[in-house]
Amino acid sequence: MSCSETSCLCGAVSITANNIDPKFTVCHCQSCRTWGGAPFFAVKCGTQVTILGEEHVKLFESSSWAARGFCTECGTHLFYKFKETGEYNMPVGLFSTLEGLVMDMQYFSDMRPSYYCFSNETKEMTTEEIMAYFADKI
Repeated sequence: MSCSETSCLCGAVSITANNIDPKFTVCHCQSCRTWGGAPFFAVKCGTQVTILGEEHVKLFESSSWAARGFCTECGTHLFYKFKETGEYNMPVGLFSTLEGLVMDMQYFSDMRPSYYCFSNETKEMTTEEIMAYFADKI
């Protein structure tokens, strides 16, 4: 997918992502649901990301393998960044002009609460599978 630009609600932080994957993921873990009040719908943006207004970005070390970033002025959730690779996952909703999006993967599928479900058929990873995947990265 091509380059896409966006900003937080107040405009203090601007983001340009050069490699957005149209296959987005959904995370059902408790951290993501606590962070945003719902599952985290994320597009993979790789490492070719430019952030202007970094003085308004606060990082929260949410796990041993990643940190979450948000705007200190308006609170907009900006990204989930992997420590080892520097890759960004960003909320789908930040980018209003993305086309051709397809839900591809659901993470922590065993933690998905019973009060919602998606009809999309996707790949899924359980907590055990994710912990095994990140075991060598922690």
